[in-house]
Amino acid sequence: MDGNFVYLLLQGIGWFVIAYMGFVILFYLFMLLVSLFQVRKNYQLDNTEPYEDLLDVSYSKPLSILVPAYNESLGIVPSVRSLLSIEYPQYEIIVINDGSKDDTMEKLIEEFQLKKIKKIVKQKLKTKEVKGIYQSSIYDYLFVIDKENGGKSDALNVGINLCTYPYFCSVDGDSILERDAFLKVMKPIIDSDGDVIATGGSVRIANGSAIENGSIMKVGLSSNPLVIMQVIEYLRAFLVGRIGLSRHNLLLIVSGAFGVFSKKWVMDAGGYSHTVGEDMELVVRLHRYIKEKKSNKKIVYVADPVCWTEAPEEMTFLKRQRNRWHRGLFESLWMHRSMAFNPKYGSIGMVSMPYFIFIEFLGPVVELTGYLYIILSFFLGGMNEEIALLLFLLFVIYGSIYSMLAVLMEEWSLKRYPKARHIVVLFFYSLTETFWYRPLTIIWRCQGILDVLRKKRGWGEMQRKGVSQ
Repeated sequence: MDGNFVYLLLQGIGWFVIAYMGFVILFYLFMLLVSLFQVRKNYQLDNTEPYEDLLDVSYSKPLSILVPAYNESLGIVPSVRSLLSIEYPQYEIIVINDGSKDDTMEKLIEEFQLKKIKKIVKQKLKTKEVKGIYQSSIYDYLFVIDKENGGKSDALNVGINLCTYPYFCSVDGDSILERDAFLKVMKPIIDSDGDVIATGGSVRIANGSAIENGSIMKVGLSSNPLVIMQVIEYLRAFLVGRIGLSRHNLLLIVSGAFGVFSKKWVMDAGGYSHTVGEDMELVVRLHRYIKEKKSNKKIVYVADPVCWTEAPEEMTFLKRQRNRWHRGLFESLWMHRSMAFNPKYGSIGMVSMPYFIFIEFLGPVVELTGYLYIILSFFLGGMNEEIALLLFLLFVIYGSIYSMLAVLMEEWSLKRYPKARHIVVLFFYSLTETFWYRPLTIIWRCQGILDVLRKKRGWGEMQRKGVSQ
């Protein structure tokens, strides 16, 4: 092959990656500015006064809290205890034991004095067989369903079939919620008088925090570099990404760890699907259903209500998680591919779907190409080193600078981390993201794409160390 042709080809690839990264950076800059404006607008308000009315039963809306649990022995009791102590006028808690192989069910029975009850459940959503329904002798609003294993989607559908209230919240079995989280996440639903049919709250990393009896006693920061980088990653994803998308009703993800939904709209849309990324797929399907019904319903993100969850501390399990997330993203986009670039679905079809296809899903491929270009430029003298340098600067802006800004936004608005040392550590680690952490996640996400092509399915085993002690 002609050497000049190869040189021009490589140069063309380099400029393509530069153009792509430039567009992505500008897009994120726009979302960052939107997020800054929105966060500052929200937190100029008093932190407690706007929620006092929600404690009135006549004003608020009752809520069913669904907790799917599979092999959650280490964290399930503290998680349920955290839910029993929340500030909300009227709610029920339904834990769904999805055929756990450990002693999750035994711990629940013993801790909350569960008694088997007879309860007729209309199976509006088809699920695996329910082996038994239990009610706590101590807390009459706490129920536990023991069922055959069918996956998280199946467990949530069982919970939807059983719950009695018009709104439900899905909470992971290893999660800890702040006491006023439900007041805050339900406020947009109540204030909109039903126009908002789903809300999502912030998810933060619990590793390193002091937790007692299912409550965060003291917010801390893990010393594990992998966990610290995940803290930064979560800040960036929630504070910059989701606030910006939510502002224009473009949000396609409500975290499976903490999201509230209208029971009616979810059931009409068919409940949770049996996919790897069931949380995103449901949100995309709800948007589709809303547009096809010619409705103006909204799905929003609320930055303040916080759900604390355990992050993987070992690279093996973090790799599996990111691989699974990327496969779940593909499933959701592929199942609803007819929405992309379709004006029938408004801004969701013309903006949100293309964003998730070309930036979130295919982005890792382009970024990996850029990293390889930079590396090769040092070994092949014929390659354009100016292009490589420009690419490197763009990666630093995209990877490290935006993460630093997310850390500053956290300190400027929410201030969850009480020690100045924590912010300094987060700020320092965000500077290093471009050099080691982001390339790792890019490789794992690209492996997720390869696994999609190989038609790999399933979640993969995840390790729980039990931060909820």
